[in-house]
Amino acid sequence: MRVLHIIHQYLPENVGGTELYTHWLIQELNQRGHQNALFYRRSGTGDSLESRTDESGTQIWAACSGTITPAIRFRSTFGQKYLDHAFRQVLAQVSPDVIHIQHLMGLPVAVADAILQTGIPYVITLHDYWWICANAQLFHNYSRKVCSGPKLYFNCARCALARADHPKLWPAVPPLAALMAWRNLSLRRIFRNAARLIAPTEYVAKWYAEHGASPERVVVVPHGVDSPELPPRPARMPGDPVRFAYIGGLSRQKGVHVLVEAFSGIEKGAELWIAGDESANQAYSASLHELASLQVCFLGKLPRAEVWELLARVDVVVVPALWCETFSLIVSEAFAAGAPVIASLIGPLGERVSDGVDGLLVPPGDVNALREAMLRLIRDPALLLKLRAGIERPATVASHAASIESVYRSALLKPGVIESGA
Repeated sequence: MRVLHIIHQYLPENVGGTELYTHWLIQELNQRGHQNALFYRRSGTGDSLESRTDESGTQIWAACSGTITPAIRFRSTFGQKYLDHAFRQVLAQVSPDVIHIQHLMGLPVAVADAILQTGIPYVITLHDYWWICANAQLFHNYSRKVCSGPKLYFNCARCALARADHPKLWPAVPPLAALMAWRNLSLRRIFRNAARLIAPTEYVAKWYAEHGASPERVVVVPHGVDSPELPPRPARMPGDPVRFAYIGGLSRQKGVHVLVEAFSGIEKGAELWIAGDESANQAYSASLHELASLQVCFLGKLPRAEVWELLARVDVVVVPALWCETFSLIVSEAFAAGAPVIASLIGPLGERVSDGVDGLLVPPGDVNALREAMLRLIRDPALLLKLRAGIERPATVASHAASIESVYRSALLKPGVIESGA
């Protein structure tokens, strides 16, 4: 079948979990005999639509309509004429059997309106909470705490103002709250008319069902991951330090500062390696360096091959999230490399990591609890071996793609029913 994927940004300009997932899925679907095309928005000057074909034969369309800033990305939801025109051009040329929306952030709702007008069935993967939360992560910019969802949209307005560094611009809250409500109303028809909603975890499926998704249209399909051939993990010798690692984005909601502070209280017997792009949030990255002890090594942003080399060398991966991640690809990658995980007991991480089986779970943001979990593994080598032995191999990209293929077929057989925007 012909599949058109839509995503807000893509390789090589942006390399994140959603972009990598989409790339891997397309590669595998190509192997399974499907024809894939992809449409995304890139930042640049002027209006343009460029097409290229990657090494697997996938036709990739990159639409440009000026430089992308957070404010422009938000405004584009309500309308962006050139992007609408560019997408309609691609849609007519590809003529897909099914459309897979990976993400629409920064793209106008008119893109989805064009899909609805054709009657082509489409599915949406719920990579985050953007369909309900403009911040996408359900994490308050003003209180630095987890959000449960819109409260008459006043909390959404306050969150947006805090992100724009205007947290005390109170007169702007009511009109901005109305704009946030309009945003969600505009997205609702797109969301509710998807033939299928693909959730990577049970937690995400339940959360979206509680916020307007039709449960019968939600299907849980955990992401897959493929690891390269890794060398055998070296045997630990008495006196060897336990090597902990954090791999991912360096931002407050990721809880990296909690990990660094927890590790600063461990005087010996361990090392902490942190791999992440420090340029994305320079002030936060600088604060991590100030907190860090001499046993913390900052590796910067690593190429994919080096990420796997790091995973093959470390003993434990730490995921100290403060927000409800929808999946956490690094957990799967750690397990694929044979490394146990210490994770926050928040959101779906509690279903991804089994406490005492393949990792340890700690309360989010609890520095002392995280430090104690690391100390347990330092003091008890047998526990580390037990957790390593308890790891089950995660799903592969091939098995995941087979499941997604089944979702496409079910969408073709029984597409969604057009609902009003109310």
